[in-house]
Amino acid sequence: MQAGRGRFLNTLSGRFLMLTVAFVMLAEVLIFVPSIARFRADYLLLRLEKAQIASLSLLTTDEMIAPELESELLVNAGVFNVVLRRDEVRQLVLSSPIPAAIYETYDLRLAGPWQLIRDAIAVLADPMNRVIRVIGNPVQQAGLLIEVTMETGPLRAAMIEYGLRILVLSALISAVTAVLLFIAVQRMIVGPIRRVVLHMQAYAAAPEDVRRVIAPDSTVVELRAAEDALQSLQTQLTSALRQKERLAQLGGAVAKISHDLRNILTTAQLFADRIESSVDPVVARAAPKLVGSISRAVNLCEATLAFGKAEEPPPRLDRFALRALADEVAEAEGLAGTGDLVCLIDVPSTLIVRADSEQLFRVLSNLVRNARQAIEADGKGGTVEISAGEDETGWWIRVGDTGPGLPPKAREHLFAAFQGGARKGGTGLGLAIAAELVRGHGGRLELSRSDADGTEFLITLPKAMVDVA
Repeated sequence: MQAGRGRFLNTLSGRFLMLTVAFVMLAEVLIFVPSIARFRADYLLLRLEKAQIASLSLLTTDEMIAPELESELLVNAGVFNVVLRRDEVRQLVLSSPIPAAIYETYDLRLAGPWQLIRDAIAVLADPMNRVIRVIGNPVQQAGLLIEVTMETGPLRAAMIEYGLRILVLSALISAVTAVLLFIAVQRMIVGPIRRVVLHMQAYAAAPEDVRRVIAPDSTVVELRAAEDALQSLQTQLTSALRQKERLAQLGGAVAKISHDLRNILTTAQLFADRIESSVDPVVARAAPKLVGSISRAVNLCEATLAFGKAEEPPPRLDRFALRALADEVAEAEGLAGTGDLVCLIDVPSTLIVRADSEQLFRVLSNLVRNARQAIEADGKGGTVEISAGEDETGWWIRVGDTGPGLPPKAREHLFAAFQGGARKGGTGLGLAIAAELVRGHGGRLELSRSDADGTEFLITLPKAMVDVA
């Protein structure tokens, strides 16, 4: 409950509501103080008027009135005695015993607004029942002045009762005013602001969707200016995002093409190296130029790998024999013959897989090339092995080597582009592309082991048909 109240008070609506109540209450206080002062003055004037009426009833007769009647007149007037001053003569018209000494004298003829306010606050602040003298002008010019003595207890009680009525009425007015202002602010300010915020949140979720660009419709000048500015910003940002997305896709595509082209050129470079050993003098003279051209092309591909990685198209699934593909990979990587570096293929000729043959060739080619390069860098010779099999749920393919194993730093970000290079000078893009291609088939590419005895990668492809788009 308290947390919800705290959240509400931190909102624009909550703070505006609190400020509205505070300002309305302040206005009511500024009205209350003069009102209570005026009530006190009217109360005293009413006592003077009643005292004058009581005294006039006595002055109309020359006979003495009974003490009981005099006491009744004073009680009805709410005073202890009445003094009239007529023709410069001060006359005690009505009198009764005063219970205490006179505490203060108030002359209403000379009291200004600030004096009335100060006296009213003094009465409210003093809980003691005092006896005071009040002087004022008689009504209908029936003399020079009239003077009465009275208690402050009934006056203070009447003032408190009046003040409570004023406070209740003020609170009711404040509540109604605050609610009306709250509703008005909700509809005119908070609602449009919340709409702008919702548009911003919706746009942030999909900035490329032009349907989420705000359409200004506010009638408030400031909010309309904010909506116009937001619309312009969103339109420009959407256009910039589209342009950058196209550039990123183009750069990523160039990077992948360059990577695969580099692999093709590397294979061609291996064959060119063999041509250099030809006994034909013409071929021997042309071979260095061919090798130089291929090297320059490889270097150009290395330079273009600075572009980003693009998304691969969905694989075109088809059934084919995996053994033929494995043999093709080994031959393309120059591992089909015999020597210090041998490629062993343990794939049944009857094993049929469902995959994109071109993409799977790229995956196996990358893994076999990495294995070959690791063994060649070690300089001790070794074996690259491709094995495969199947079970009820899918197919598995292992590519292992007897090289020195991956360095610890390479294992941390093995499948991250530009971070997981397995050899010095590598970009790490090959394994990232291979992992992405396998994921496109619904499978996984993972490192099974890597130690002093070699490295092994495992490819798993599911048999269940799924939507790979």
